[in-house]
Amino acid sequence: MIDQQPTLVSLTDAAVLKLQELTKEETNPQIGLRVYVYSGGCSGFRYGMMLEDAPTPEDRVLEASGIKVYVDGQSVDLLKGSQIDYVDTLMGAGFTVNNPNAVAACGCGSSFRTADDAGSARGCAH
Repeated sequence: MIDQQPTLVSLTDAAVLKLQELTKEETNPQIGLRVYVYSGGCSGFRYGMMLEDAPTPEDRVLEASGIKVYVDGQSVDLLKGSQIDYVDTLMGAGFTVNNPNAVAACGCGSSFRTADDAGSARGCAH
């Protein structure tokens, strides 16, 4: 079931364009962007993203500008209201998450902490 509510995760135009570029050769209509959160990083949680062939039964499935986004049930609350962007700077290019739930983040840009999780300081290892 596709969730049309844009409140969970949204994509910027730059992210949509990059994802369309990455998937233009794909023949699988179920290909989508998996966005997830896992424990780790210097602030308590880290983001993960990858292209996925199909959703799992536990996923929330969203569609943004024709791009399917898969979010597992454990990551939904941590990602609610987030915006995924694609940035290309002199320091490198990649997808980033602008998360309104994050109350602290690490300089590495892929680690965060929420108000509900005090977290503990850890090294910013990639």
